[in-house]
Amino acid sequence: MIDETAAAGIERLREERDAVILAHSYQPPEIQDLADHVGDSLELSRKAAATSSSVIVFCGVRFMAETAGILAPDRTVLLPDPDAGCPLADCIEAPALRRMQEMYPDALTVLYVNSPAEVKAECYACCTSANALRVVESVPSEQVIFAPDRNLGTFVSRRTDKQIIIWNGACRCHAAADLEEMRYRKEQWPDAELLVHPETPPEAWEMADAVLGTGGMIRHVEESGAGRFLIGTEEGMVYRLKTLYPDREFMAAGLIHCEDMKRITPAKVLRSLQTLQPRVEVPPGIRERAFRAVARMTEMS
Repeated sequence: MIDETAAAGIERLREERDAVILAHSYQPPEIQDLADHVGDSLELSRKAAATSSSVIVFCGVRFMAETAGILAPDRTVLLPDPDAGCPLADCIEAPALRRMQEMYPDALTVLYVNSPAEVKAECYACCTSANALRVVESVPSEQVIFAPDRNLGTFVSRRTDKQIIIWNGACRCHAAADLEEMRYRKEQWPDAELLVHPETPPEAWEMADAVLGTGGMIRHVEESGAGRFLIGTEEGMVYRLKTLYPDREFMAAGLIHCEDMKRITPAKVLRSLQTLQPRVEVPPGIRERAFRAVARMTEMS
């Protein structure tokens, strides 16, 4: 439940600051409820690029706010909690990627968008879980370096004839999905469809009815005739699906919880709008190079 005073202040300042509030589907319910747009990384990237608002308040984690800054450099981008990071993004640095690229000079690099801006500047194209396979198939190279998530890279490699060189990184939350808990939930709801994210281990894919990014999960529920769904991704997605489809039943599976995605609160959003801080700014040289890779991500999907 959003504090009424904070909600009123956010509503007033949203108008005064000419601000748009973007929230990822993993954010807490009270943040999803106050956002102008809720979605996955690709959807929110497009919203950031297309917005006419002067200020973008990004309720997510740092790499997402950086991506908004790359696509909308003339806007003020705010991340209400500067400590909202991403361990997956932290597992790759530009110098290390350049060393791998030197080892495979014929390969082009496809970088999962869950990565720092300075690493995006070193790659040919970015991707999300929703369009990773499409982007890999579209790049003009038969050899592709895929970074930084090894599970998503493995998922793509099993579905393409291209040679995929996979960076050994992972989302700690998804990679540590509790498979036994997933099995237990399937026993509880034997009539439910299990939808899992490709960042989860391959063993989870084998149990699942479908392996999808968050946007794909929404489309799957829309088209499915099932009444119950087990959701094998960060637990915030359950609230998003319940909001969109109140006539269906949803339950989280796998005990996937991201502390970084829960750092932002309505009070922090209010303070961010009051102070126009903390700002996320990408240096121009990095931004220009990263823009090409992020733009290809949106074009190829």
